[in-house]
Amino acid sequence: MMQAAVYLGESRIAVQTVRTPEIGPGEVLIRVESCGICHTDLKKVEYNLLAPPRIYGHETAGVVAAVGEGVTKYVPGDRAVVFHHVPCGNCFYCMRRLYAQCPGYKRVGVTAGYEPAGGGFAQFVRVMDWVVERGMELIPEGVSFDQACWVEPVNTCLKGIELLALQADDVVAVLGQGPIGLIFTALVRRTGAQVFASDGIQHRRDLSARFGASPFSPGDSGFRTSLLTATNGRGADAVILATNAKGLVDQALQISRPGAKVLLFAQTSATDRIELSGADICVGERVLLGSYSADIDLQAESARLVFSRELPLEELISDRVPLASINLGIDIAQQPSDRSLKVVVHPQEGL
Repeated sequence: MMQAAVYLGESRIAVQTVRTPEIGPGEVLIRVESCGICHTDLKKVEYNLLAPPRIYGHETAGVVAAVGEGVTKYVPGDRAVVFHHVPCGNCFYCMRRLYAQCPGYKRVGVTAGYEPAGGGFAQFVRVMDWVVERGMELIPEGVSFDQACWVEPVNTCLKGIELLALQADDVVAVLGQGPIGLIFTALVRRTGAQVFASDGIQHRRDLSARFGASPFSPGDSGFRTSLLTATNGRGADAVILATNAKGLVDQALQISRPGAKVLLFAQTSATDRIELSGADICVGERVLLGSYSADIDLQAESARLVFSRELPLEELISDRVPLASINLGIDIAQQPSDRSLKVVVHPQEGL
C-alpha cells in the first residue's frame, strides 16, 4: 500500500491509503521523489473538469523501483523524469507535428491508480509501455529531483518559442512572470531577442530582471512606451501570454506591431472568451498562435536545458511540501503571496 492525494470531486483532495500500482510487461514502477504543482492540475481540481476519483500530478521525477518483463532501457535504481503523454507518431496530426492533437497523445500513460491522470501526487506511479519506450529521460548524477521535475514544463515553453521562430533582433513582450512566464523570459533571451515583461508582483519583476527582461507593472504606461522606443515606434515583434488575466489578448494586440505574432499559452479554459478587433488581426496582418502541452521532438533538448542548469530553475521553487500537506501547497499555488512561485510536492517525506 502507499499514500496518494486523491481528488474526490467538489474541488476536494484528500491523502488516502491506496494500493501501490502493479506493473505489467514493458512497464516501469517509479518511486516519486518530486512532482511540481501545475496550473493545469489546479484548474482540474478547482473547476471539477474530470470525474473523480483521480490522482493528479504530471511533472514527475523519481527512481525506478521495478521494471516489467522485457524492459531493457531501465533498471531499478535509475533516476528518471516521466512524460505522461506520448504521441503515436503515425496519425494525421503527428505527420503535421501537432502532437497534442493526436488521439494517442490524449491517452494518459502514467497512473497511480483509478483513471490515469498523471499520478505524481502519490508515492509510486505506474508508467505504461508506450511511455517507457519514448517518454522517459534519465537524470544525470548531481542533478536534484527538484531541478529534474522542470523538464516537462520547460518542454511546453520551448515548443511555444519554436512556434514563434524568433530572430535575434526581435523585441518580445512576455505578459505574466510566474514560473511559466519566467521560463519564457529565459528562453527568449537565449535567442538573443530583447524582452519586456509585465507582472503585478514586485518579487517576480525582480526575478524577471535577473532572467534578462526589462520588467514593468501591468498598468505602467512606461511598458508600452519602452516597447515603442525599442522598436522605433512599431511595437513588439511577438507577445507571449503566460497568464490568462482578462483583457490580455487585446493588450497584446495594442502593444504589438503589424505582422506580429501573439502566442496564447495560458488560455486553456473552455469557458474563457476573448473579445478583440477583427481589424487588428486582418488589416494588421497579425498572427494568433495557440500552443499546448509538450512536443516529443523537443524532449531531449528540454532535458538538456534543465539538467545542464542552463536555466536556473531551482530558484523558482518557493515552496516544498510533503504529500500530507498537499492541500497547503495547492492553496499557495492558487492564492500566491508576494514571494510565492513554484510549489513542489515531495511524496516520500513525512510519511
